[in-house]
Amino acid sequence: MGEFEDAWEDEIESDEEAMEGGKGHDMEVDEEVLPPIEESEEKQVAPDVFIPGVHQLEKDEILEPDESVYVMRHSMNVNWPCLSFDVLRDSLGDERQRLPATAYIVTGTQADAAKNNEIAVYKMSSLYKTQRSEDDSDDENEDDDDALDEDPIVEFRSVPHLGGVNRVRAQPMPQSAPLPPVSQPYYVASWSETGKVHIWDVRPLVQALDVPGYTIPQSRTHSPAFTISSHGRAEGFAMDWASSGEANPSALRLLTGDMHSTIYLTTTTPSGFNALASPFASHTSSVEDLQWSPSEATVFASCSADQSVQIWDVRSKGRRSVAGIDRAHESDVNVISWNRGASYLLLSGGDEGGIKVWDLRNVKKRGTSAPDPTPVARFNWHRGPITSIEWHPTEESIFAASGADDQVTLWDLAVEQDDEESGAMDDTPKGGGDVPPQLLFVHQGQKDIKEVHWHPQIPGTVISTALDGFNIFKTISV
Repeated sequence: MGEFEDAWEDEIESDEEAMEGGKGHDMEVDEEVLPPIEESEEKQVAPDVFIPGVHQLEKDEILEPDESVYVMRHSMNVNWPCLSFDVLRDSLGDERQRLPATAYIVTGTQADAAKNNEIAVYKMSSLYKTQRSEDDSDDENEDDDDALDEDPIVEFRSVPHLGGVNRVRAQPMPQSAPLPPVSQPYYVASWSETGKVHIWDVRPLVQALDVPGYTIPQSRTHSPAFTISSHGRAEGFAMDWASSGEANPSALRLLTGDMHSTIYLTTTTPSGFNALASPFASHTSSVEDLQWSPSEATVFASCSADQSVQIWDVRSKGRRSVAGIDRAHESDVNVISWNRGASYLLLSGGDEGGIKVWDLRNVKKRGTSAPDPTPVARFNWHRGPITSIEWHPTEESIFAASGADDQVTLWDLAVEQDDEESGAMDDTPKGGGDVPPQLLFVHQGQKDIKEVHWHPQIPGTVISTALDGFNIFKTISV
């Protein structure tokens, strides 16, 4: 199903130039919400750095990575594109710093025929430190086991899935707590292009990767544990799990949104799953993404192709949103992310390529005539639709984003913006290769990037998926 490419030996067309540079930008910051650091230095871009949107590759030119800016970087090819994935929590411990690393992910395929699709669990191990050239090597680290020149290992187990997988989301597991016993299920939900949402128990697939000779019980894996048919034949992408904060499968809640603008809630009880019949309906176009509040158990947010972001409370009568931003972006709002450390902050990414940060304390309640709030910060760096966005799991000022312009970008809102540098802080990109101070890193080399996630147990590690496979990397910037 997949194989790793050696990141420091292979020279392939998809290699990228990792850099700290870029093209024009917009930015606005509310200093009361996000106070800037006291000092900042203007970023200097090396003259040989490739700046997206400013520089153009000539015929037969390819980008080559600067390995000196990576702590670790690997790529993995797959037979069929996997346009969505999620990181599975493992029992190897939190805050893991030492390399080689091991990571588990769950994904779904977009195969050539509906019957050829799969839900797959990958185990990526022996993820060694990126090799340095002789000029970049540190004499003190020459004997470091982290820097051994070894090939990574990839293993997987899969089950059949009817229809292409639009999105995959794994049951949330509490941080800094032991995983539940293997006798308990580990649920994963998949949004199928057939209009169905399936819930799978992938625990046996993980066991098969970890326990030699383990036989996968087909009765537990080859059929979904539950199928949500509430959406009829309407296809969808939006989906998010919530839990009570405990690794308790009887306390789970799953939101799913479709292209017909409706959102459904499915809950679990000790006797099984319960798909509620009445939908949440305030959007006027396709629901693109959903996020449960990290601090209020009954509250969630949604974004839509109707350009809005809506805030909901499952206890409200009428199943209508309780607050919202009617014109959050100039076009479709593709993705959102709710900050777990500062729960009043919400990220949004639009089809126009813009990224905005919202203070939810300023969002207007339904029934009031107040205007839409102004975003706390905004960035117009990407030259294509934003396809994924996610706050760092522990650093509340840092986030990652990906775009249809083949970039994964890492940002830090805590970096100060110079008023003189930003001009009048207007809404017009400067161009000419200016680099927003908040832009920490740009990762390139993948084609048509669809989704990006931080690994919650390996600080600073990012995983991204695209039409040509997966990348997993860690930079010196985060």
